[in-house]
Amino acid sequence: MSPSTVSASAKKAPPQPMLDGKKPRFEFLIVHAFVLIPMLALAAAVPLAWGWGLSWLDAGLAVCFYFLSGFGITAGFHRYFTHRAFKANRGLRNALAIAGSLALQGDVLTWVADHRRHHAFTDKEGDPHSPWLFGTTPAAVARGFWHSHMGWTFNRDRTNVARFAPDLLADRDISRIARQFPLWTVVSLLSPALLGGLITMTWWGALTAFFWAGLVRVAVLHHVTWSVNSICHIVGDRPWTHRDRSTNVWPLAIASMGESWHNLHHADPTCARHGVERGQLDMTARLIWMFEKLGWAHDVRWPTPKRLARLRASAQT
Repeated sequence: MSPSTVSASAKKAPPQPMLDGKKPRFEFLIVHAFVLIPMLALAAAVPLAWGWGLSWLDAGLAVCFYFLSGFGITAGFHRYFTHRAFKANRGLRNALAIAGSLALQGDVLTWVADHRRHHAFTDKEGDPHSPWLFGTTPAAVARGFWHSHMGWTFNRDRTNVARFAPDLLADRDISRIARQFPLWTVVSLLSPALLGGLITMTWWGALTAFFWAGLVRVAVLHHVTWSVNSICHIVGDRPWTHRDRSTNVWPLAIASMGESWHNLHHADPTCARHGVERGQLDMTARLIWMFEKLGWAHDVRWPTPKRLARLRASAQT
């Protein structure tokens, strides 16, 4: 078949549907477990920390695993796999896919498909987690906040990966890592316990490390990531684009590793740096800069004066 024939056939192919049926009941129950069990651990964290059960080792392990899995989401699942803000060698690409899987926010294929769908239909019908789908009254916004923050994770509709992430679906390494998501879930939760037990040489050290660096760490990272979906589409500054409701929310900058400079991101989704103004801390961009200096990443789409000037001009029109 000639290239022209292939091209003509591709043009005639019907567009892929946005959704790909319903999640199986077992998968739906697993999602509930991933969301609710860490949340219950987070609710129990305050009384546990008040009198007992939290050591400096637990805190150190929690911080390390928080940033390991968090950067896997921000630099990996988001800026690299979803938006191709840079190119990575095979080792870094696979490492980012595994690190992001440790966040327990779903496998890389599902995460990327959902997020690309979010950008395709931002704050409109079809957006999987917009807070503005139910209206603008106080009651509607309250309902929308719940939906955008975590309610959407309980929706059984499955985003069509073949439509929104065909490039990753065709990547053997990434598809394999996505299929191994149950394994990375076990690694994410039990690695802190193993380290805590070996360092303290006690079962109690393993248990508290599992609780703080496993369950509580996952819950905190969940809510920070979801806050970009919810808070960063409801309140904050909108200096770069007004075509949707995305905002910049500076108090979340450190916890989100730079993701809360969300308005710039929606104005220029492929930009490797989201916090481009003076004082806008973006740790993920610094990590990508380090990858570039080490030779692991290249063709990084950094913000340039010309690029930013074009965005400013667009924001003023």
